[in-house]
Amino acid sequence: MDGGYLAEMLDLDGEVLADHLSAVTEWIAGHLGDRSVHRILDLGAGTGTGTFALLSRFDQAQVTAADASASMLEHLTDRAFDRGLGARVRPRQVDLDAQDLPAGPFDLAWASASMHHMTQPEKVLAELRTALAPEGLFAMIEFETFPRFLPDDIGLGTPGLEERCNAVADRMREEHHPTVNSDWSTRLSENGFVVREERTFGIDLPAPLSTVAVRYARITLSRLREGAGEELSAEDRATLDALLSEHGPDRLEARADLSVRSARRAWIASPA
Repeated sequence: MDGGYLAEMLDLDGEVLADHLSAVTEWIAGHLGDRSVHRILDLGAGTGTGTFALLSRFDQAQVTAADASASMLEHLTDRAFDRGLGARVRPRQVDLDAQDLPAGPFDLAWASASMHHMTQPEKVLAELRTALAPEGLFAMIEFETFPRFLPDDIGLGTPGLEERCNAVADRMREEHHPTVNSDWSTRLSENGFVVREERTFGIDLPAPLSTVAVRYARITLSRLREGAGEELSAEDRATLDALLSEHGPDRLEARADLSVRSARRAWIASPA
């Protein structure tokens, strides 16, 4: 139920949060030290946000981009060729719950906001242990807080709109993805990995936002409205609709107080 928003939202995530992705890949590179990185596995690659960040950081590497969606992989492949990176990307359509991981050995595996989608994460972790090279690393990222864009009081409707919307969305995510709030450090440790480091990356882009970042806010809130809207009050739905209108006086593009605030939890682990 993403109304076609998901692919664009993922692309914009990579563009708007480029500095965040650079910080994450720099952190990973620090853990790898002088080890060469030639083969990378991107688990749940989507449209390639992580793939392209990794290719930029590790300029001798090829990325096997694994995803269950043929349309996402087609989009990713088109973007790779547009960037002159087609020879360094190997798309693989695979349902990670039902099929085996692509064959290794990989120097690095990456899973950004994808592990909680898996109904059998233990299966994936078991296969990943054998797919990684002896000194290979697994970098995993999950949302600690999903992106927020609005001030608490937007001068329209009851204050706290975005928190109420996200509370509904969080509840729906928990219902559909039971592992979304897992203790991943424990899961990793119980499934044959040693957690080398766990940390939170904060994201705080102040107002006013660039045109691209405002578009990111529009797409993210539109997806939230579509997915969680019927669980909201009539007033909150009307307020969201006013913000998301294309030409109304309260549309997002007319506001100078939008920002981007989020946090992502990351782990670096290696096979025990």
